[in-house]
Amino acid sequence: MTMRVLDRRRAGVLLHLGSLDGGLGRRGRAFVDWLADAGFTVWQMLPAGPTGTDGSPYWVRSDAAGNPAFIDASEPAPLHGPEYQAFLDTNADWLPDYACFEILSMLHRGAPWWQWAPEYRDRDPATLAGVRELHALDLRSVCERQFQFAWQWQRLRDYAHSRGVLLFGDVPFYVAPDSAEVWSARSQFQLDANGHALAVAGVPPDYFSQLGQLWGNTLYDWEAMRRNGFAFWRARLRWQLARVDLLRIDHFRALAAHWAVPAGAPDARAGRWVPTPGRELLTALASQLGELPLVAEDLGVITEDVIRLRRDFALPGMRVLQFGFDGNGHNPHLPHMHERDSVIYTGTHDNDTTLGWYRALDAQSRGTVDQFLNQRGGDPDNGMPGALIRAALGSVGTLAVVPAQDLLSLGPEARLNTPGTVQHNWSWRLPPDALTPPLARHFADLNRIYGRT
Repeated sequence: MTMRVLDRRRAGVLLHLGSLDGGLGRRGRAFVDWLADAGFTVWQMLPAGPTGTDGSPYWVRSDAAGNPAFIDASEPAPLHGPEYQAFLDTNADWLPDYACFEILSMLHRGAPWWQWAPEYRDRDPATLAGVRELHALDLRSVCERQFQFAWQWQRLRDYAHSRGVLLFGDVPFYVAPDSAEVWSARSQFQLDANGHALAVAGVPPDYFSQLGQLWGNTLYDWEAMRRNGFAFWRARLRWQLARVDLLRIDHFRALAAHWAVPAGAPDARAGRWVPTPGRELLTALASQLGELPLVAEDLGVITEDVIRLRRDFALPGMRVLQFGFDGNGHNPHLPHMHERDSVIYTGTHDNDTTLGWYRALDAQSRGTVDQFLNQRGGDPDNGMPGALIRAALGSVGTLAVVPAQDLLSLGPEARLNTPGTVQHNWSWRLPPDALTPPLARHFADLNRIYGRT
C-alpha cells in the first residue's frame, strides 16, 4: 500500500541510484540510515530503467525493467524458490517481451528494432516462438537479473520504510524509440508500417534556444490510447508505483498539449502544438488508483491550461530556487511566492550544483541573491550552498528536496547532467563516507527547526 508522502512537512534528498555503486544493497541501506539520522524522510531518485550507451535515465530500454547496474552482487536473490516463480507470474505482462527485446537487440549487434529483419521487427509469432526456444537460457538470464533487481529493490524499500524514509520516483513523459515498449506496443505510437516515427517530440523555440529542442521520442497515438482506456499509461504507472511512494511525471505540460515535429525535420521549429487528452488520462488513472500520488514537473514556460490541469487533479508542482533570482519580485520560484502544494528544490538533476551556480553568476545577479538571502559575510561563497538550503527548508512548500551534492557543498565538478550535451553526464558518484555523523546532526537540527522532522 502506498504511504502518504505529502501528508505533512517533510524534507528529502535527491540522489540518483547510479551515484551509489551497488545502490540496491548495503550502500543503499547505509544512505537510508544517514537520511533517517539527518531528519530526512524522503529519498528522491531518477528513473531506474536500463539505460542505453549514453547512460541517461530518461532514455531507457524499458520503463518496466530495472537497471541491473544497480544490483549489489554480494546479496544474491533466491532464484530457485517460489519467489522467483511468483515474480514471473506477476510480471508476465511485460517481462517476456522485454527479455526477448534484449536478446534480439544483442543478436542484431545493438541495431534499433526498426532495422531488424521484418519477421523480428514485426513480431511474427512463429519467429518469436523459435527465438524463445533457441535462446531459452539467455532469456532466463535476463529474467533472473530482473528478479534480482526487483528482490533487492523491495528489500531496500522495506528497510527505508522501517526507518521512516519514503521513496520518491520519476517517470519520463515519453519512452525511448528503441525500447521494448515501442517494439511490443506499436499500435500505441505514431509509426509507419516499417516502424519509423511519423512525428517526434520536442519543445518549440524560446529564450534559451532559437531552434527549439528536438528530442526525437516517438509520439503517442492518443486516439488509439483513448480507445483502449489508456491501458498503456495505466500499466506504466502501475509498474512505477509498485516501487515508490510518490512519482514525478516529467514534462507534465505535455498532458495539456504536446509539441509535434514531423519526422526528418532538422530542428524543432517545424513543430506545432497538438492538444493531448490529459484530462481523460488523469481521470482514468484516478479511477484506477483512487488517489494520484503524483508530482507534476511544471518547469519552463507554463500556460494557464497546464496550471488548471494540475490544480484540478490536486497535483503538487515544482519550484526551483536557482530559477528565482532574475530581479523580478513576483518570480514564482522565490520563497515568498511558493505555495503549500509545491515541492521545493535548491536545484534539480539538470542544474549545476548550488555552489557552481552561485560562482557562475554575474556580479549583479550575485548581488540580488546576496540581498535576498541577507548574506554579507567575508566568505567568498557567501554561505553557499547553506543559505539556499535554509531557504528551501524554510519554504511553505510541503516537501523540500536538496540534491546530495548540495549537502556536501560540492562545486561544478559534481554536476550530474548538463542538458543539451551527451558527454560527461550521469557519471558522478557519491564519495564513500562523505555523509558523516556530524553532517547528519547538522541537518537534523535544521530539519527540526524548520518543522520537517
